[in-house]
Amino acid sequence: MLSQSERIKIAKRVAEELKEGQIVNLGVGIPTLIPDYLEGKKLFLQSENGLLGMGPTPDKENVNMDLISASKKPITMDTGASLFDSSDSFVMIRGGHVDVAILGALQVDRYGEIANWAVPGKTILGVGGAMDLVAGAKQIIIASTLCAKDGKSKLVEKLHFPSSGKRRADLLITEHAVFKFTNEGTELIEILSDISIEQLRDMIDVEFKYNDIKIIT
Repeated sequence: MLSQSERIKIAKRVAEELKEGQIVNLGVGIPTLIPDYLEGKKLFLQSENGLLGMGPTPDKENVNMDLISASKKPITMDTGASLFDSSDSFVMIRGGHVDVAILGALQVDRYGEIANWAVPGKTILGVGGAMDLVAGAKQIIIASTLCAKDGKSKLVEKLHFPSSGKRRADLLITEHAVFKFTNEGTELIEILSDISIEQLRDMIDVEFKYNDIKIIT
């Protein structure tokens, strides 16, 4: 199981990709940690349940469960934040006004197609905003563990779970490495742990290329 320190490492690495002034939607799971690691970078964090201007996580004394994210986690509002209904939120998403969507994933194929909303045979409430975000955001970053709880690779040759849409992710940021996706397939661009390339090859189910790799441990 992924430790909290590894989850934070992924969140911090994702935060490095974000640029001043961007409108950024945060998905469920690891993406909800990102507001705490922006290091003063001014962004407009969007929550699909109707908020633009999420702030960092509140301390325990200031939790207000009437103010939550789409992940049902307590949040704060940044100065100048705005509240609106869910339909306006999805107008923003579907209209292409979200610069970056940061999502979790169940699987990602070698070209960056994402499955992140359903596991066959398991009861779910519905797709939620996943398909809208995949289709509408200008950039998609996946923040996820490299392997599922059963040890199987999330990076796969072909999706076994229902797709979230034909639109592809740009980056996959995991506890061990950063991958980008192109029309040629998966490329390893950064190593974030003490893992070797050979160990990565043993862990995942796709071939990947690599040229100039940045190593951060």
